[in-house]
Amino acid sequence: MKQIPKVLMVEDSASLAAVYQAYLEDSEYEVVTAETLKRARASLSSFRPDIVLLDIELPDGNGMDFLADIKNVENPPKVIVMTAHGSSDMAVEAMRQGAFDFLTKPFDAARLRVTLANAASRLQLDRRISELASLERDHFGKFIGKSLAMQAVYKTIDLLAASDATGFIVGESGTGKELAVEAIHQRSPRRDKPFVAINCGAIPRELIESELFGHVKGAFTGADKPREGAVGTANGGTLFLDEICEMDLDLQKKLLRFIQTGTFCKVGSNRLEKVDVRFLCATNRDPLVEVREGRFREDLYYRLHVVPVRMPPLRERDDDVLMIARHFLRQFSAREERAFEGFTPEAEQAIRRYPWPGNVRQLQNAVHQVVVLNDGPLVERHMLPDPVTSGHIDTGVEDTKTVKDPLSGGPAVDGPMAPHVARRQRVEPLWLTEKSAIEAAIEACDGNINQAAGLLEVAPSTIYRKLQNWKNAPA
Repeated sequence: MKQIPKVLMVEDSASLAAVYQAYLEDSEYEVVTAETLKRARASLSSFRPDIVLLDIELPDGNGMDFLADIKNVENPPKVIVMTAHGSSDMAVEAMRQGAFDFLTKPFDAARLRVTLANAASRLQLDRRISELASLERDHFGKFIGKSLAMQAVYKTIDLLAASDATGFIVGESGTGKELAVEAIHQRSPRRDKPFVAINCGAIPRELIESELFGHVKGAFTGADKPREGAVGTANGGTLFLDEICEMDLDLQKKLLRFIQTGTFCKVGSNRLEKVDVRFLCATNRDPLVEVREGRFREDLYYRLHVVPVRMPPLRERDDDVLMIARHFLRQFSAREERAFEGFTPEAEQAIRRYPWPGNVRQLQNAVHQVVVLNDGPLVERHMLPDPVTSGHIDTGVEDTKTVKDPLSGGPAVDGPMAPHVARRQRVEPLWLTEKSAIEAAIEACDGNINQAAGLLEVAPSTIYRKLQNWKNAPA
């Protein structure tokens, strides 16, 4: 039996609440309203909503306080904040505090329904991920790793692939966004149909519209024959828009119209064409920042940002870095005809401690460099690239002062002054500071994780995940 999503609408204006309810008359939502913070808190426990439409300005308090209450309940609902026009900073802050989405007043019925549908889809996806929580994998497609962060990625990809929802993949360069997109397509019902990728940042501005939608003969200088664009080529399959935040604003408007209608015109043509494509997008930027600063259309963001997939950086993936390094070592040793079989404990320690700002791509290059320049049964610490052993992240500023290496006791190679490892004796790593703060909060709350999470202003799941990571960490 299909479960009807329950919506708690927290709105102090009775007339606006009536308008919003009218917007949802023909939709499958069970709606309860609350006009004050006090009634909203009572409804949170009695009604147990799946989604909360939350106004910020309330007669007896601030909606942000209610947002903090919501984070402390078990299986918290998705929160959609309703803000007044021009209050984008408040909306972004609400997102940072855990809100799923926001609506800027005034909004129409279509915007409300789309936003609620996105929240309901994400809620269903989260529930299915929780159901699969016991399934643990050390690899997935072309991914390698068994950290908790990657388990969440694997499960999200599995579930997203089975639907036709738009996936919005975010993450730093080198984290594997392209691999995630490939895995979604290969596991989807469209796997036997075309997969077309277009890099919005690598194509000149004057050509990208033609690359996306195609053109007719004579549409512009040099168009001596018609061309099928990525949209037409991907018909029936998947269209991957890489670096979507690099797209020009004028083209964003045309893309939005295409997404809404499924129709488009080639450059130089007035004939409408219709296709059926599944969209996947990726960016290494923060899309909310791009929206706030006017570089990315808000309405396009909401159309595309249906199911976000965050690719964690390598520094958040625990010992996955060693699994991946061993994989690359086997791969490159076979290719270069070397005899490497593994890493020494000292080399593994250096690999584990380095933050890898370039993520998996940087790790791959580092291991390849080691294999090309050395040979032997084991990779020793001195064979690793200097940034890995010194802990220094290159900023482009050079200093030739020689620094002693606190791990080996000897001098480090000439390089930047005050390398990362030399500073470790004076500066406590962030994870240790974080661990101390969490343990102190739990102790202050007599072991109550939910209360500790409330004091720290994080989700209880964050604390549970970090405690599990520290428990499983090697001594």
